[in-house]
Amino acid sequence: MATETTATSVRLPIGTKLGFGVADLGGNLFFTSLGFFALKYLTDTVGIAAAVAGSILMIGKIVDAFWDPLLGFLSDNTRTRFGRRRPYLLFGSIPMALAMWFFYSNPHIQNPASLALWGLVAFILLNVTYSVVNIPYSSLTPELTTDYNERSSLNGFRFMFAVVGTILGAVAVEPIIGLFGGGNGGDQSLGFSMVGAIFGLIMLVTAVITGLSVREPPVTAAKADKDFVKTYLKVFKNGPFRIILFGYALHLIGLTFLQSAITYYFTYIYNNEGLQTVAMAILLLVAMVFIPISVVVSKRIGKRLTWQICFFILATSSLALFFLGHILGPTFFLIMMVYSGIGVGFGYVAPYAMLPDAIEVDAIRSGKRNEGAFYGLYLLTSKVGQALAFLMTGLVLSLGHFVANAAQADSAKLAIRFLVGPLPAVILLGALIIVQFYPLDEKTYKKILAEEGGKK
Repeated sequence: MATETTATSVRLPIGTKLGFGVADLGGNLFFTSLGFFALKYLTDTVGIAAAVAGSILMIGKIVDAFWDPLLGFLSDNTRTRFGRRRPYLLFGSIPMALAMWFFYSNPHIQNPASLALWGLVAFILLNVTYSVVNIPYSSLTPELTTDYNERSSLNGFRFMFAVVGTILGAVAVEPIIGLFGGGNGGDQSLGFSMVGAIFGLIMLVTAVITGLSVREPPVTAAKADKDFVKTYLKVFKNGPFRIILFGYALHLIGLTFLQSAITYYFTYIYNNEGLQTVAMAILLLVAMVFIPISVVVSKRIGKRLTWQICFFILATSSLALFFLGHILGPTFFLIMMVYSGIGVGFGYVAPYAMLPDAIEVDAIRSGKRNEGAFYGLYLLTSKVGQALAFLMTGLVLSLGHFVANAAQADSAKLAIRFLVGPLPAVILLGALIIVQFYPLDEKTYKKILAEEGGKK
């Protein structure tokens, strides 16, 4: 009979932290390439109208979002000699890699309806196969350690790899496209296909490395709930979890607006598409520097306030870009990327270190370990938020009379600036306010574990 898993408060070896973290290199390669390039790829390379492309991304994300809770429930109740989570990393990575290549391979379909259908199917397939790997992977976090600060350290390693993946996803796309004849306004279809193939292979390899190198603790512990509906009703009743849930959803909505719009900003406002690679590199290199700094800061001022610093920096930088970016030019934009990079760095670790705390409090109080259910609902909410952001981005561009691969009217330029500025700023400030109500600081968390543990 397979043993259950439970978390440990023992400090984790460096090898375990490295092995756990590496999968998120591929995960953020996926996330970043879609966030920055998916909409522009569909409009400018595949040839789908902006509003339709935004709708495709919205529908695909919503379909994927409602698959996530089922997958989380399945992984909670999986029993194999490899554990509950690792089989998904080892065997789900192959279809995920193939789907990445398929989505970024322009089918050159002439009929608009058929082309839109292809885009929808390809995007759904990509997101669903990615979730097969990502939800079980994320669910490993609370199983590996219960220590409040060790989780910050574990996620610090994870997100150091995540930033490497993010940098590759942001800055490697244009050079790869250029190598295959897509530079200087040429057809980028072959270049994007190679992006999909290369990125898909990296995603596969990093997921397999984690699957082979990390062992789920073979300690008997509480079993997961077997009732699907009951499980998710109970998960949603967790107050600290709800705050993280909605805070992170708003966080991703704000980032999605920024990521999608920045590529349009450089292409159509600065008429310098290549400079976006420099901007992304600056943003993410600064973020990489500030990830370990954020771990140290969170130990001093708490995870909640560390996360709120992220929201404040990103919101204020968005407003600065809206009011001044088109006036002061690219140099000012690059300076703001340095400032924004600090915010991005402070936003990587905190939510993923806070979430296991809320999950562990639920486990010790209920006697049930439903990590997959928590992460499934977590990703469902965030993906629905992303879906709405994709839809709104496409609609805002359409309302601004955006025309792909052409000189833009003033209304289209205003729409692009709006997507970079006020829209994400308001959403990120909303997240800052919501997160203020998160109750689990280190003292409270340890007190709950001590009190509940004493009742057992």
